[in-house]
Amino acid sequence: MASRIKNQILFIALVSIFIRALIPTTPVLAKESENNIIPNMASFIESVKNGDASALRGIYVQGVMAHAIEQQPYGHAGFVSSEANTITQFSIASEVGNIGLLAHNYLAGINFSALTAGDVITLVYGDGRTENFYVEQILQYQATSPLSPYSNFIDLNTQEFLTAEGLFNKVYRGDYHLTLQTCIEKDGDLSWGRLFIIAKPISEKYIHAMPQIKIW
Repeated sequence: MASRIKNQILFIALVSIFIRALIPTTPVLAKESENNIIPNMASFIESVKNGDASALRGIYVQGVMAHAIEQQPYGHAGFVSSEANTITQFSIASEVGNIGLLAHNYLAGINFSALTAGDVITLVYGDGRTENFYVEQILQYQATSPLSPYSNFIDLNTQEFLTAEGLFNKVYRGDYHLTLQTCIEKDGDLSWGRLFIIAKPISEKYIHAMPQIKIW
């Protein structure tokens, strides 16, 4: 019985984030500038450190993005920051053992679409420690009913049909990994679909064994 209740709570939380991502929390005046100056790695790390070794504080991709990371308020799994240059850590992803990062596609999430397979993503913790991941998959889905909490999703590459729960399980469960999520805009609809960047952890030993990874 307890397991069933927990699964129901998880489902409500994941549906919440799919729905919240549809509705901008602030007026959409302009997209995040694509010409933002990206600092070097050392400068970025210093700018986001706060001394908390357990907290994710930043995400860095050479030539693509350098954004601060904030955590969701307790009990608000549908919260996504409305601040420019800020990405939100998805608490429910943490509960299933992985890292999920969320951003609106008219703010920091615009940079997610610039990522390609093999790109290296560096996460920065509060004590300055870093963790590297390489982009393994880029998944795009159409929401069949964008305004419905029970919308299903269609894989734009394979035409695979998934429920919201099935999509959550595919992109957030499994072996330890990082998932970036934002919306896909089409024909003026900011919430037409979903973009997921799936990245796997790497080490110095592993990165040199995989020539497709873009080392900078």
